[in-house]
This record gives sequence, C-alpha cells and structure tokens, in this order.
Amino acid sequence: MNHLKQLYKAPVVGRNVLVAIARSLSSKVPPEPTWQEIDESKLPEPTKIDQDTIDHLERLALVDFANKEGIERLEAAIRFADQMFLVDTSGVKPMDSVLEDRELYLRDDRVTEGNCKEEILKNAGKVEEDYFVAPQGNIPLPKKEEYKR
Repeated sequence: MNHLKQLYKAPVVGRNVLVAIARSLSSKVPPEPTWQEIDESKLPEPTKIDQDTIDHLERLALVDFANKEGIERLEAAIRFADQMFLVDTSGVKPMDSVLEDRELYLRDDRVTEGNCKEEILKNAGKVEEDYFVAPQGNIPLPKKEEYKR
C-alpha cells in the first residue's frame, strides 16, 4: 500500500505513466500483452440457436431475441465463450478465492444454523403453505410467428 501513497503525492501524470508504474509494482501483470490469435479450427462447431431455445430465453429474460440481429449476437457471444475450451488448465488447481494475497481453506459442508422457518416467514408480507407469496414474475410472452433464418 505504500506505493499507492507515493502515487497520490506524485505530480499529475498521464494514464500511460500510471499504468507503467502499476505494472512495474505488480508481478502478476505481464509487461506486454500475452494474447495470441485463436485457431478457429480447434474450436467446437459454431452453436446454432433453435426456436425452442429462443422461446425459452425470451420467457426467462422477457427480451425479444427473435430477430436476425438478436440471434446473431447471441451466437457470436457463445462463439466467443467457446474459446475457453482451448485454455490449457492442466496442473492448475481450482481457485478458492479471487483474492491473491489470501489462502482460503475448504471447510466441511455441514449445517450450523437452521430450524428458524417461523422467524423467517414473519418477514413475509403474505405467506401461503409456508412459502413467500410474491407478485407473478416471468409472465408468458404472447406466441409470435417463428423466425426464419
């Protein structure tokens, strides 16, 4: 944290200078970009979205996907995410935390609290059969004509 205090006392400098200083202080950030072009032939086949999936997404998100631009954007986003299949994770332990300076331990998965249903349900405006009653959320969208590719 001392280096941050030094930066605050420094005269006003450009963003590039601050980025260079921050990179020199952190061993986690490479000095140069490390990305490489993706070999498209190694990716899985591009995902094509069918009408049932579009209908399902529209009901969940209450967003109209059934147009050419919407479907193209969705397929492009999935294609972008497909690049993660090419990441070599052999020898990499699963991450317990995003905090780099702390090591977290795995604990036993056991219940330590509970049996407080009545206390929790007191907070509800309306209760029916031990469930919170809330206004209807995902209302069905009217059925539209199917989008043709």
